[in-house]
Amino acid sequence: MSDVTALADTQLDPANPFATPSSLPYGLPDFGAVRIEHFRPAVAAGIAAQRAEWEAVATDPTVADVVNTLDALERSGELLRRVLVVFHTLASSVGGDEIHEIESEIAPQLAAHGDAFWLDRRIYARLESLASATPLLDLDAETTWLLENYRKNFVRAGIRLDDAGMDQLRELNSRLVTLETEFSQRVVKAMEAGAVEVEDPARLAGLDEGTLAGLARNAADRGVAVNHLITLMLPTQQPLLARLTDRELRAQLLAASEQRGTGVDADSDTRAILLEVARLRAERARLLGYDHHAAYVAEDGTAATTPAVNEMLARLAAPAARNAGKEAAELQKMLDADPDVPGGATLRAADWAYYSERLRKERYSIDDSVLAPYLELNRVLDDGVFYAANRLYGITFHERADLAGYADGVRVWEVKEEDGTGLGLFVGDYYARAGKRGGAWMHNLVDQSHLTGRRPVVVNNLNLTPPPAGEPTLLTWDEVRTCFHEFGHALHGLFSDVQYPTFSGTSVPRDFVEYPSQVNEMWMANPEVVGRFARHHETGEPLPAKLLEKVLAVAGYGEGFATTEYLGAALLDQAWHQVTPEQVPTEVDDVAAFEREALQRAGVGLELVPPRYRSTYFNHTFGGGYDAGYYSYIWSEVLDADTVEWFTTEGDIDGDGGLNRAAGQRFRDALLSRGYSQDALQSFRDLRGRDARIDPLLKRRRLTD
Repeated sequence: MSDVTALADTQLDPANPFATPSSLPYGLPDFGAVRIEHFRPAVAAGIAAQRAEWEAVATDPTVADVVNTLDALERSGELLRRVLVVFHTLASSVGGDEIHEIESEIAPQLAAHGDAFWLDRRIYARLESLASATPLLDLDAETTWLLENYRKNFVRAGIRLDDAGMDQLRELNSRLVTLETEFSQRVVKAMEAGAVEVEDPARLAGLDEGTLAGLARNAADRGVAVNHLITLMLPTQQPLLARLTDRELRAQLLAASEQRGTGVDADSDTRAILLEVARLRAERARLLGYDHHAAYVAEDGTAATTPAVNEMLARLAAPAARNAGKEAAELQKMLDADPDVPGGATLRAADWAYYSERLRKERYSIDDSVLAPYLELNRVLDDGVFYAANRLYGITFHERADLAGYADGVRVWEVKEEDGTGLGLFVGDYYARAGKRGGAWMHNLVDQSHLTGRRPVVVNNLNLTPPPAGEPTLLTWDEVRTCFHEFGHALHGLFSDVQYPTFSGTSVPRDFVEYPSQVNEMWMANPEVVGRFARHHETGEPLPAKLLEKVLAVAGYGEGFATTEYLGAALLDQAWHQVTPEQVPTEVDDVAAFEREALQRAGVGLELVPPRYRSTYFNHTFGGGYDAGYYSYIWSEVLDADTVEWFTTEGDIDGDGGLNRAAGQRFRDALLSRGYSQDALQSFRDLRGRDARIDPLLKRRRLTD
C-alpha cells in the first residue's frame, strides 16, 4: 500500500471495519462487522484516498514508466474498493430503505469520481508519453494491452472534449447514474407492488402443496389480508403461468407482470425515468461523436458496430417468429380441445406457458411435478455443478461453515486445485428474500491479480423460493440450468490468471461475458453428470432412464417462443438506443407506442409472445449494465454453440462428450484463465483455431430452413 493510501486510511475511524483490509481467508469481507453507519464515511475516505493517489501519478515529475503510472493506477483505490464491493453486494442482494437511500446519495458522487479520473488530461498525457516510449521498453503483451485499453477508454470517456464539453459531460454522467439507480430501485418496488393476492384457494388449482405453502408464507411475511400471495419474478413470464388451471388468474398474473412501471402504482412508475435516460444517453453519445448510444456501446464490444448487431438480430428474427407461429397453432389446438374452456376461445399470451406445458407432457410425457423430486438443490450442486467442474478441471469444493455470508442462507466454499492448493472462495446465495433484486447473477468480492497478490472470491446469486422449514429445495429443469449457467461465470472468475486487476475474470466485453457461462450449461445434460445429480431426494433412486431420455429430447421444444421473446427484449434495447435525442418520446403515455412500433418494425411484435422484459421493467438496460448490450446473450451464444461442438467432437475422449481433464484444461488455459488480458476473440481463436461460425447456433435454436 502506498504512503498516500496509508495516510488517507488513517483519516477513517480505526473502528470502522473498512479501515483495514479483511483478515479473513482470501480477503473475504467481514460482513458481520459491517453496520449501515460505516458506509458513508468509508466511501468519502475511499474517494479522497484514490484522488490523492491519482494526483500523485498526475504530478509525478519523473518520466512515465510502467511502475509509476500503470502499476500505480492499478493499485489505486484499495479503500474504496473494499467498501463498494460490500455495499453493492448488500444493495443487490439484501436491499432495504436505508441501503437504497445511501445508494441514491453516493451514485452521483461515484460518477463525479470517475469523471475526475477519465477527464484528467495530465494522466492521459503520461499514458501518451508512455505509449510513445514503448518501442524502447520491450513491454510484455499484457502490459501493452493494458496501456492501449487505458488510452482507448480515456478517449471514449471524453478526454478530447474542450472544457465546456467536459462540463456538459459531467452533468450528463451525474444525472444518468442518479436516474439508473432510481430506475433499479423502482423495478424492485414494482415487483413487490405487483404481487397478486388470492383469497380463494380454489383458484390455485394446479399447484402442489409445497408451492401453496410458499404462497401462504408470502402472504404472512408481507402482512396482507389474504391467504396466498403470488410474488413476481423479474422477466415477463412468471413460473406459475405453466401450472395454474384458472385461466382468468393466469391472465391476471401476466397482466400484473406486464403492467409493472406503467403508473398502476405511482411509487414504481418508471416511464419518465426511462425516457430521460434514453434522451440523456443519446445526448452523451452525440457529444462524444457517435450517431447514437448503441454505436458507442458496440464499439467497445466484439461486435464493433451496430450494423453488425442489427444484421445478426434481423437474421434470427424472421425464422424465430415463424417458429413461434407454428408453436402457437399447436397450442390453439390444445385450447380448442380443453373441456374446461368454452368453445371458440382464442389463445392468449397468458395461456402459452400452460398449454405449452400440457403439450410437453402429452408429447414427451414429462411432468415437472414428477421431475422435481429428482432435482434437489444440494445434490444438483454437489453431484452436478461441482462434480462436472472436478471432472473437467480437477478442482474440489470444501464448505466453510466458519465463514459467514451477508445474509441467512448464504454459503461459502473453499475451492482447491487438484494438488490441494487454494484457488479461491465460492459464495452461493440461492434464495429470494425481500429487497433482493430479481433474476440471477454473478459478481466478484475479490478480483484475482498477480500485481496485488489476491486470489478470487466470487458469488452466485439466484432467486429460488425458500422451501418450508425442514423441507428440501426442489428445482425445475430450467432452475438447474441457471445453477450451471451462473457457475460458468464463477469459473471465469475463479480461474482468472492475470497480472492486472483491470483484466480479472469476467472483465471482458459485454458481448463476450455470457459465453463461458453458456458453455457450462452443456454439462447438465451430460449423461455422466445428470446420472449423478438427478436422484430422488428421499430414496436416492436415479431419474428413470426413459424419463431422462424425454427430458433431453424435449430440450429443443419451444425454441420459437424462447428465441422470439428474447429477441423482443434485445431489439427493444437497440430501438431505445439507436435514436437521436430528438427522436426519444417526450410523454410517458408514448412509451407503450414506441415499444409496440419497434417490435412490429423488427418483425417480432407478436401479441402472443411479449418480450422477455418490457421497457418499464427492463432493468438490464435502463438500470445500467447491459444498455444497448442485451444482444450480448445471443451474440455470445454463437461462440458457445461452436465451443460445445468442439467439446463433443475434438474434445471427446472415449464417448465422454468432452467431460475430461484434457478438454477442460485446454478450455481453462486458452480462455477461462485469460480474463481480458488480450483481445477476447483471440482467446476464442486460441481455443478453436479459427473464428466462430453461426451454423451450430442456428441448428440449436432450430432456425435453419
